[in-house]
Amino acid sequence: MRILRSILPKMALLFCLPAIAHDPRDLAGQWIIQPPSPPGIVVLQTVTFSDEKGGALRGSAFDSSKEPDTSPVTEIHVSGDTVSFTAGDEKYSSLWRGRFDNANELRMTMFIVNSGETMPDHTATFRRSSLSQVAELKARLPRNLIFDKLPLPQLRELPPNGLAKTPPMGWSSWNRFMESIDDKTVRETAEALVSSGLRDAGYSLVEVDDGWQGRRDKNGTLHSNVKFPDMKGLADYVHSKGLKFGIYTAMGPLSCGGYTGSYGYEVQDAQTFARWGVDFVMNDFCRTPYKNIAEHQALYQKMGEALRATGRPIVYKVASKAYVASALIGVDNSLEQSIESENWGRKVGANLWRTGIDLCVGDRWRAVSDRFERDGKREDAGPGGWNDADNLVIGLEGVTPEYRSLTIEESRTHMTLWVMLASPLILGNDARQLTDEVKGILLNKEVIAVDQDSLGKQGRRVSREGDAEIWTKSLSEGSLAVALFNRGDVDSRIIVTWKTLGLEGTQRVRDLWRHADLGERSSGYSALVPSHASVLLRLKVIDGGS
Repeated sequence: MRILRSILPKMALLFCLPAIAHDPRDLAGQWIIQPPSPPGIVVLQTVTFSDEKGGALRGSAFDSSKEPDTSPVTEIHVSGDTVSFTAGDEKYSSLWRGRFDNANELRMTMFIVNSGETMPDHTATFRRSSLSQVAELKARLPRNLIFDKLPLPQLRELPPNGLAKTPPMGWSSWNRFMESIDDKTVRETAEALVSSGLRDAGYSLVEVDDGWQGRRDKNGTLHSNVKFPDMKGLADYVHSKGLKFGIYTAMGPLSCGGYTGSYGYEVQDAQTFARWGVDFVMNDFCRTPYKNIAEHQALYQKMGEALRATGRPIVYKVASKAYVASALIGVDNSLEQSIESENWGRKVGANLWRTGIDLCVGDRWRAVSDRFERDGKREDAGPGGWNDADNLVIGLEGVTPEYRSLTIEESRTHMTLWVMLASPLILGNDARQLTDEVKGILLNKEVIAVDQDSLGKQGRRVSREGDAEIWTKSLSEGSLAVALFNRGDVDSRIIVTWKTLGLEGTQRVRDLWRHADLGERSSGYSALVPSHASVLLRLKVIDGGS
């Protein structure tokens, strides 16, 4: 759910290459922002600069997927070969910085600026164009598809599809590869999941995220782009490795990256996915002409009905009501929980639903820590449907130096929280290049077992003192998972008593990260927990004092 990308947030780029002097007037004219990947994007974005008296420039930006489609460009600067400018209105603006590759090309990269933090997003090429070429492209734009509202189904509750009895596990391409994903990388990843032991540990899904979509033919059938020459063949290859195959789409006419979405073609796309052999569909929230939460629920329901009608068992992922509400009305993320009086996930036939924005953007520890508060509603989670805290960023190297990777302790805490939340465990790293330390976290079968426990209970916070938290999660066979979290910046001794947990009697204690039996404890347990670290215990009462 890359909402930030669809509203052109603030961006920036620093370059350290030798400067070639350019005059500000060199910017004058029309520039088309080229899509970062092969054909499939159906949005036209342009920037126009006009040469004013005295060498000053003014400009305007055009984005065919927005209403209004034109916004001012200000703060235009040229120094050497570097270029920067701000585009947008008072509500949404973007700061672009880049450089001249040559007289007719600008190389620009955008950084999201959110809460004072600058976060890189993606790089684009601006190519010089002409008024006639831009006019021709505008005339061919499918604006009716983007802005027209289509009839929606009446809201109803779909019956369970019988899938996802435990939280799904696997790998998704977005966090590491974003729109640069291709057929070769997916095949190599499938092989890596097998050879590393990840598949046998439960990571059985391979999902191709945004960036695979091409265009529709005259019959409305959606085809993959040149990076994916044979999607059915790719699915067959993934299946041959004993893995499931997943794919991304969007509920609007455009995906978050500007590729073709399923809006108005839900039935056709569902049939296409089933024909390809898809086992998992992520239906993203981006760029719809609707502004009402109930309408978005209906759109998700429409795809849920279409997937059921194929007759193929397909796990279905959507956004949550709170997530959509946050994007629609612009509330602060901290208010999402109060918005969501009920979750529509199960009603629309989904098996998992997101509880927050993308985890991979910005300060990753802060993003992980954010999920302690944005954990969904416990009563919504259980066999067949799960609160999805987002794909894991364990072992995810920075796409650029500005992204700080998690430390090993932070990664364990990330995993501990996810398994306590009974969240899906979907890898977002490059599975072909994992360190032994990262594998040690991801392949810990005792920790995974807490997430995959057949009881299907989501854990909860039972106490919080400053930065120290204690969470519990009921497990099958009467045992209890207990997590000690230190979210602070200094080491902390955390003490848990059985009375605090509502337990009676002596407990047999096992440390799941250390694979160590800690013996029998009659009243409680304490541990010195390092900064940003965690402890994960499994407790089992000793019957009859044995």
